Amino acid sequence: MSSRHHIDDFMRGRIIGKIEGRKITDVAREFDITHSVVSRLWKSFKTTGMCSRWHGGGRVRSTTPTEDGYIVLSPKRNRHTTAQQVANQFLAASGKQISQKTVARRLRGGGLYARRPVVGVPMTRQHRTARLQWCREHQNWTEQDWACVLFSDERKGPISDMQYHGEGRHQEQWPHAPTCGCEWDFTVQRYIDQVLLPHVRLFRGAVGDKFVFMDDNATCHRTLAVQDCLDSEGIQRLVWPARSPDLNPI
Repeated sequence: MSSRHHIDDFMRGRIIGKIEGRKITDVAREFDITHSVVSRLWKSFKTTGMCSRWHGGGRVRSTTPTEDGYIVLSPKRNRHTTAQQVANQFLAASGKQISQKTVARRLRGGGLYARRPVVGVPMTRQHRTARLQWCREHQNWTEQDWACVLFSDERKGPISDMQYHGEGRHQEQWPHAPTCGCEWDFTVQRYIDQVLLPHVRLFRGAVGDKFVFMDDNATCHRTLAVQDCLDSEGIQRLVWPARSPDLNPI
């Protein structure tokens, strides 16, 4: 079946001219148009005597250009205004009831698009206390101490090699802390086979007994299988306060 496309008036005239004395199926096949389209065109021609398409006026807009400008101006005055609030303001000002979808279309026409506010991770008093305590315990660590810590974190994409020197803020705050990136959707077994054994265990052998491994308390990191793997390899885990992603150099 042919793809759907617009038929202009010239093509409509050609189709009508071909139909006289022929079957609709043959004409539809010749022009690569569905049978139903040609059939409706032929019935319309016999009824009205015209082959041109009648273009309707469409649905009447619920707002005028001046009212559209008012709708666009409202969120510019207050960027936190919602579409429903704009609709309510418009109702109070003009007496017309419009929907949120109408407001959204008018705003898009004015170059304004909705954005969802970023919600921060909720921090309780216990979380803040644990973070502060962790920082105080590690504020006197030297570069040699941090050089024995391997930071890890999930990200989208393949596993990256360990980086012994960071860039930007990483280089300023943690100049000698190695990092290891891994995929974000790890299962427990993949985490063991593709991160702990080939990377973490290798770094543990190079550093020695002072080696410390950091993870971000993800679910797959805290299983019994992962803990047994770390214990069997003599890997010490760095105590990490809950909900502290900003402490991670990665």
